[in-house]
Amino acid sequence: MEYEEQRNVLFDEIQYKIDETAVGLWRRFLHANGELFEEFTSHASLFGWPLLHYTRGKSPETGKRVVARGVVAVGRFAVGGLAIGQASLGIVAVGQLAVGLMFGLGQMSTGLLALGQVAIAALLGMGQLATGYIAIGQVGIGTYVLAQYGIGRYVWDMRTAAPPAVQFFQSLVR
Repeated sequence: MEYEEQRNVLFDEIQYKIDETAVGLWRRFLHANGELFEEFTSHASLFGWPLLHYTRGKSPETGKRVVARGVVAVGRFAVGGLAIGQASLGIVAVGQLAVGLMFGLGQMSTGLLALGQVAIAALLGMGQLATGYIAIGQVGIGTYVLAQYGIGRYVWDMRTAAPPAVQFFQSLVR
């Protein structure tokens, strides 16, 4: 068996395809294995953050994913005002792991308001496991709880219906 000699490509200059548009800059690179890396950064910014930052794929320089950081950030990992990604952190966060300051939506989410399979909220949590001042879910932990199984001060669940909980939740639908 004959082996082809391989060369070290670590120090080669990365040849990005760069497209300048009216609203921002695209950087793209197609890896030898067919995997695409692309990144968009808007020209407009707010407090030093681009209005939109989008990333996809692995950086050819590092072989790692680039964190999208912007007012609106979209990528596998995203940090921003509105962060959308598999793991996201922002004022509003959407993703499998969504850490939101105001609102989180995802499989596991946090925030003042949180919605997800596991929703850990300060005010309102809704999910299979929900916590918050108001907790609605299969398992709920909070002050006002509407759940299949609830733990809290005023609980309406399969075992009990505390009159303040019943009154509170009925007032929400009237």
